[in-house]
Amino acid sequence: MSFNVFITGTTRGIGLELTRQFLDTGNQVFAAARNTESDALQSLKAAHGDQLQLLTLDVTDNTQIAKAAATLAGQPLSLLINNAGLYRSRSDDVDSLSHETWLQEFHVNAIAPFMVTRALRGNLAAAENALVAMISSKMGSMADNTSGGAYSYRSSKAALNAVTVSLSSDLAEDGTRVVALHPGWVRTDMGGDSAPVDAPASASGLRKVMLGIDDAQNGHFFDYSGASIPW
Repeated sequence: MSFNVFITGTTRGIGLELTRQFLDTGNQVFAAARNTESDALQSLKAAHGDQLQLLTLDVTDNTQIAKAAATLAGQPLSLLINNAGLYRSRSDDVDSLSHETWLQEFHVNAIAPFMVTRALRGNLAAAENALVAMISSKMGSMADNTSGGAYSYRSSKAALNAVTVSLSSDLAEDGTRVVALHPGWVRTDMGGDSAPVDAPASASGLRKVMLGIDDAQNGHFFDYSGASIPW
């Protein structure tokens, strides 16, 4: 059965591959990105036509979030994937990290997913057993942090995990479930060339996990294979 999917950060990497896979399985996809004129998105649009709707969206821009929500007015939304992320601090350490970089990553990685979800809450409630999937990271797990560093990225993903748990409680009354998902260390612009997992494998695993989430798993943290991750 086909359903409506909204995905942020779809220009490349995991977001683009999720867009491709959900289109290939017959779903209506709303793909949001800062640059919808990218060759990859335009190629998918040419292949899938009205099955794919491209939305210009900087997830840190509240005006653009409101405009995207208006575009979906009256549309039930079965799956929201908050995928857009930022890891600008990769080369920073305890001495070099700036508060500007930290604030940017926190905004994109933790605050924006909440704002997008809140704007689309009515669309999610209009669907039966809707799911919000927060693309988090194992680097946000405090129990798994044995190497230190990555202060802004780790803390932003830990904050996203806290947002996930709170929303899983608050949106339960709507029939909407919310989970945090770790996509693996993926060969993307963010993950780098040495990452062991390619984007199609990660997206395929994530999609399988998303489609299998039940009420008992609401508010939990899983990797792309379905294994639980400690907070």
